[in-house]
Amino acid sequence: MLARDLLYQSAKKLSLAGSDAPRLNAELLLMHAWDCSRIELIGRSQQEIPVEIQGRFEALLGRRLKREPLAYILGEKEFWSRRFLVTPDVLIPRPETEHLIEAVLKYLPDHMAPYQFSDIGTGSGCIAVTLACEYPHAHVIATDISPAALAVAGENAALHGVTERMTFLAGNMLKPLLDQHCELDAVISNPPYVTLAEMAELDKELAFEPRQALTDEADGLSFLQNLTAGAPACLKDGGYLLLETGPCGLPEPPAELAMLEKLPDLAGLVRGAVYQRQG
Repeated sequence: MLARDLLYQSAKKLSLAGSDAPRLNAELLLMHAWDCSRIELIGRSQQEIPVEIQGRFEALLGRRLKREPLAYILGEKEFWSRRFLVTPDVLIPRPETEHLIEAVLKYLPDHMAPYQFSDIGTGSGCIAVTLACEYPHAHVIATDISPAALAVAGENAALHGVTERMTFLAGNMLKPLLDQHCELDAVISNPPYVTLAEMAELDKELAFEPRQALTDEADGLSFLQNLTAGAPACLKDGGYLLLETGPCGLPEPPAELAMLEKLPDLAGLVRGAVYQRQG
C-alpha cells in the first residue's frame, strides 16, 4: 500500500473513533513506525510501505483507536520546547503547566543565581528538569509518592544533562522536604486537583493516565490545602509557592503566605497562583 493511501484510511478510522487531529495523529504514528521525519514522510508518500513497517504502524494505530494517548504510544511529549520521555506511570505534560515556568522566571529573574527549588509530585519531571535547564546554577529537589514516576523523572534529568543538580526523593507531598528541614527559594507543584465528580466526565484518554496524579477523590482541594498549609515551613523568608489548579479553585492560604497573583490560562480562567512567604 502507498503511504498516502494508508494515511488517508487511517485518518478516517481515527476520526470515527473520536480522535482529535486524526490526520496529524496518523502521520506521527507512521513517522514513529518508519523512523522518519515529517519531511522524509512527505517524500515517501508515493512509496509502497514495507510490510514490516506497515505491521508496526497497524499495531500503533490499534492502540490509538482505543483512545490510548498519543504521548504514551510515542513514548514522549514536548514541554517548554524540550522532549520529555513519558510512560503510563506519569501524567502527560500539558501546555497549561508551562504557566508555572513562566511565573518562576518572572519572580526569580536571575538565571545565574544558585536558587534552591522543589517540584512536588514531579511525575515526568517536566517542571523540575525545565527549571534545572533554565537556571544552570540552581539545585532542584523532585519529589513524588511513586517510585516509578521518579524513575521516569530521573531518565529525563539524564536526557537533558542536569542529573548532578537534582535530588529525587520519594514521599507524600511536602513530607520529604519537612524531613530534611529544607529552606527553599521556591516550591512548585501541579498537584492532583480534578474533583471526583469531574473524573466521570473526562475524555477517554484520561483513563490511561495515573489516577492518583489527577484526583484527590474528593473536591480537588485537599492536596492544594496541604501545600499551602505546609509550604511556609519549607520556604526561606520571601520564598515563593507556585501552584497549578483547575475548576476546583484555590484554598484560603495561611497568614504566612500572601497571594501575589492568580495565573490565568489563555481563556482567562484561573489555572494557578503565586504566593510569597511573609517573614
